[in-house]
Amino acid sequence: MATLGTRLWTWLRGELVGTDKAGNLYYRQRVKPGKTAGRQRERRWVIYRGEDEASKVPADWSAWLHHTVAEAPTGPEESYPWQKENAANPTGTDDAYRPPGSVLRGAKRAKATGDYEPWRPS
Repeated sequence: MATLGTRLWTWLRGELVGTDKAGNLYYRQRVKPGKTAGRQRERRWVIYRGEDEASKVPADWSAWLHHTVAEAPTGPEESYPWQKENAANPTGTDDAYRPPGSVLRGAKRAKATGDYEPWRPS
């Protein structure tokens, strides 16, 4: 959730640009008529729906936030059949990947097959 300071800044200076499928809200700094941001880049930020996790931001919105593209996404994200749905980073959760033999997975490894031969200097 956004802090009180972020909410206040957003209310006073923010201009809503759009939302994504997850419900995250994207803002940019509102500029008064007749004024420009000068040499500084415009400020862009996101207010997350739910837990603050940067990996929840889809690629098209991430490009806009990092000034890689000038215009904010307008419609649904263009996707290809080989692309997966955007997913949050599961590290540190129960859904995290745990390889075979991991202590967090029961620490049971497959038996050695006998095809391993250690290197010995000659």
